Amino acid sequence: MNNFTDLDRKITEVFPNESVYKSRENYSIFSGKNIPSFIKDWLIKKFTDNDGYLDKESLLDFLDKFIPRKENTERIKGELIRTRKSKTLLCRAIIEPDIRKDLMRFSIPDLEIKPQEGRVERYLLEKYKELEGGEVWGIFTIAYIPPEDKNGGCISLIDYKPFKPYDIDFEYFIEGRNEFTIEEWIDLLIKSMEYNPDRFQSLEQKLLFLSRLLIFVEPRLNIIELAPKGTGKSYIFNNLSKYGWCISGGIVSRAKMFYDISKGSFGFIQKYDFIAMDEIQTIKFTDENELRGALKNYLESGRFTVANVSGSSNAGMILLGNILLDENLQPLKNTYFSDLPEFFHESALLDRFHAFIEGWRLPRITEDIKVRGYTLNVEYFSEILHYLRDCSEFAAIVEDLLEIPPKADTRDVIAIKKLCTSYLKLLFPNYKKLNSIDKKEFEIFCLKPALEKRGIIRKQIHLIDYEFKKDLPDIQIKKKLNNERKNLNQ
Repeated sequence: MNNFTDLDRKITEVFPNESVYKSRENYSIFSGKNIPSFIKDWLIKKFTDNDGYLDKESLLDFLDKFIPRKENTERIKGELIRTRKSKTLLCRAIIEPDIRKDLMRFSIPDLEIKPQEGRVERYLLEKYKELEGGEVWGIFTIAYIPPEDKNGGCISLIDYKPFKPYDIDFEYFIEGRNEFTIEEWIDLLIKSMEYNPDRFQSLEQKLLFLSRLLIFVEPRLNIIELAPKGTGKSYIFNNLSKYGWCISGGIVSRAKMFYDISKGSFGFIQKYDFIAMDEIQTIKFTDENELRGALKNYLESGRFTVANVSGSSNAGMILLGNILLDENLQPLKNTYFSDLPEFFHESALLDRFHAFIEGWRLPRITEDIKVRGYTLNVEYFSEILHYLRDCSEFAAIVEDLLEIPPKADTRDVIAIKKLCTSYLKLLFPNYKKLNSIDKKEFEIFCLKPALEKRGIIRKQIHLIDYEFKKDLPDIQIKKKLNNERKNLNQ
């Protein structure tokens, strides 16, 4: 392993089957292909030997055989009709219910297979819950079904395998975390986000960058990030996980977000771990008052009602937008929220967001900040992040750690607890019990950044509505923890 760092070596030793070597040269093979990182990593790993050699010829053959390209759209459809033989593809499909026909439709955008052309076989619906609706990545086997009576022909989904190459052994992951110092672990996380930690100026800047992962690990966490163009915010939410949904521009309606009465189907808020609204300044909202009211209720309680249909979800939300800076790379205005669309110019709505990320403090994305070396495979990494969402023991630890003033604002308390829990999951997944916590580390890496990010929300709301106080409650770590009291009594 010549030219590799000590961290590279440790990653391969601790996570031998879950690590992958990344370089711009290797990943250039995917140029021109719309493939997210979790698929690229799986393919690189599949065609790399134990000595780190990538078999590019075999990988190219696999791409040609199983990854559809738009220029082959008509040829693939024609081949299905002519040969009557099935075809297997690794791709993205969108599943939609057809209420009138009592069946599920699928489309494959990269092949221009439209919903009215695709049909999901019922036996697959009974086996795979993810085929009930939404976007899914997987290995799809499709076949042409000729016309029967008055029914026209269609392309049928006859077999499906979810794209999930890893079954998570969380204890194994925790044992691996124990082998790294906190500084090494932070660098590993940044590398797993596909960036080079050496190009960050400080530990504080690294922690700010990692804040983008908080909504990956904590249910119903809501964040706003404003940043100049070129800081990589879109890439992270589009590429690191199949469990998120990124909206970039366009129109958002109550039907798309929560429930579509005409189709009888729930919106994207119920289908994903998080929703990223990218380029927020370009997104248009229909029925603004109704949608704003529904969104406020959801951000507060996790529940929504459309007509007579009620639903719930644990999806978090992040708003991603640009902000104008001066010559010192600081915001031109001291009121950050004025850069958000008019839809969000309401203090009660903004107060339901837990944190603000100052994206202008992050480095611009340049070629030398792209990762080179060993990282966790993105597919494995995203499965770990997804798994952590359901780990309730971390919230219990935070509950026991924090001293909350009796007059503290409830939304501030909820926000700070959720943020501390998120940082704890991300940075110290091996701290699963109260007696394993280092209070100083918790204060530096969890409580302090949580207070900072919620504090920005509080100050910014105060600038637009003086009814809201600008200062946070004095939330601290308890001087004596419950387990310490028990030890003293024994």
